[in-house]
Amino acid sequence: MNTKRWIAIGIAGVLFIVSAGINFATAALSTNFDEMFSSFETTSGLSEEVIETGSTTDRIAVIDLNGTIQDTGETGGLLGAAGYNHTHFMNQLNQVKDDGTIKGVVLSVNTPGGGVVESAQIHDKILEIQEAGKTVYVSMGAQATSGGYYVAAPADKIYASRETMTGSLGVILQSINFGELADNYGVEFVTVTSGEFKDMLNPAEEVREEDLEIVRSILNDSYDGFVDVIANGRDLPEDRVREIADGRIYNGVQALELDLIDEFGYEEDVISAIKTDLELENASVIHYGMPNDLSSLLSLQVQKTFGGLEGQILSEVISHTGGPRPMYLYAD
Repeated sequence: MNTKRWIAIGIAGVLFIVSAGINFATAALSTNFDEMFSSFETTSGLSEEVIETGSTTDRIAVIDLNGTIQDTGETGGLLGAAGYNHTHFMNQLNQVKDDGTIKGVVLSVNTPGGGVVESAQIHDKILEIQEAGKTVYVSMGAQATSGGYYVAAPADKIYASRETMTGSLGVILQSINFGELADNYGVEFVTVTSGEFKDMLNPAEEVREEDLEIVRSILNDSYDGFVDVIANGRDLPEDRVREIADGRIYNGVQALELDLIDEFGYEEDVISAIKTDLELENASVIHYGMPNDLSSLLSLQVQKTFGGLEGQILSEVISHTGGPRPMYLYAD
């Protein structure tokens, strides 16, 4: 290699070092180090993000409840419903309950509802948080129906927008019957049971009235529980609750007229309101996020690969395992 090439390589190396130094300096000057270190894990392994700086001894926690409220397992499954992990969400509520620095909670709800058991678990945990001396406000997003309202009912205040879809107060159980389709294709199902009602709502056989009576009795019990939750949470007479809890949906304007919500407002308005009401204007506001685990990434990848609607349907079909069960769910 001749002298000119060595000189050229040397000049290129110097230019590279200078360019890298300039880029590093630019990045350092433009970086917000408060934001860089505002996200960290608690001792319980939950991720906290500071969205408003302030007092570290007086804090407001914002928790998101997005997606169908359904426990699909510890991690939600590889194709579990994106946006909701029941175990992780319950851990967040427990963290809020036990953290003495957290004085208020903003529960941001955007869900069509979900399982009867899961909704009851969340509802009861919110009561525990309140018993621990913390104030809970709910911020309803685009949708907070059925189980979404069930978990919101005990809140100290409920906010929604005029366009929020809420209501659908009641219980539903759905089952698919493909008996006629099976007959057309010559498919025969052989079922052996230990009791008369062991195979009730068998999808391959005609539904019997006695089966429906059993299911109705179960749904009526869950419905009565739903009515009690609304009556106690909203301080409404039981008869009045039964009038409005007929399964129909309401927008925010109607919900305010029916005393199902307290005020109009978006999440930022709710955060501002709880700080004012608690006289904690200098409180820091933290946000609990969902885990960035492999199952969450794969679930999102399914949505991207198969498209919005197709991916959602695929995830829903795969995650709905087992037989029919009562749901506090708004079904389109």
